[in-house]
Amino acid sequence: MNASDSELALSKPLEAGLYIVATPIGNLGDVTVRAVDVLRWCEVIACEDTRVTGKLLKHCGVSTRMQRYDDHASDRQRQNLIDMARSQPVALVSDAGTPLISDPGYRLVRDAREAGVVVTSLPGACAAITGLTLAGLPNDRFLFAGFLPVKEKARGDVLAELGDVDATLIFYETGPRLERSLRAIAKHWPAREVAVARELTKLHEECRTGSAAELAEHYSQFPPKGEIVLLIGPPIESAPDGDPDALLREALEYLSPSKAAAKVSKVTGLDRQSLYSRAVELKSQ
Repeated sequence: MNASDSELALSKPLEAGLYIVATPIGNLGDVTVRAVDVLRWCEVIACEDTRVTGKLLKHCGVSTRMQRYDDHASDRQRQNLIDMARSQPVALVSDAGTPLISDPGYRLVRDAREAGVVVTSLPGACAAITGLTLAGLPNDRFLFAGFLPVKEKARGDVLAELGDVDATLIFYETGPRLERSLRAIAKHWPAREVAVARELTKLHEECRTGSAAELAEHYSQFPPKGEIVLLIGPPIESAPDGDPDALLREALEYLSPSKAAAKVSKVTGLDRQSLYSRAVELKSQ
């Protein structure tokens, strides 16, 4: 921290409680002044990996003791942190981004609140939101759905379940699994716009958009590395003058003929009964 930053530092030690601290998702310069102060004043920092968090603390000039807390933490470890937070400040961080977003920290927060421990959350970086702001997909409504399942059937079941959600879908994904996920999306929703945001805030940041099939082909030739945010635009974004058959075919990928007709009728203003008859014909082809 420089001199101007230090003027914003805490003037007195923190009150006891649990502090949820968002950390950078790639660029260490994105850590907030408030986050650095809280990490400095806390008695202990609960983190997924002490090596990863240690790099951030070194960058910030913080020497607070760290304690591992991850997916495999026991009930006793969680209770020890809660007991500590009754009388002193305890921070919870993840390896990157906002804790509790696709990680087990919610159990600690839930139990802390039930125990009467004061919980404070510090806003900061989040890969899902950063990806959404870059992708250019509709963002008035969105659904974060974590990681897609690894197994093909389970992955297909999740996509089918979310098919009628009228919102942009956000998933986290890994490089080795990205192409398989894109090909599954192409099978379910060939006409939807998809975005792949990767290496966010880092030197080689990339946000590529297109159909799932186009992106799958690209990444089959250029295997991706790094953490990935995978976004899928909402169903049937076409204007009222769009091709009714094309809209119906897209809707029939995840809806029954009656529901597909209702959906397309809402978008185009065309007669629902006529659309239903056409949907039945398309379904039988």
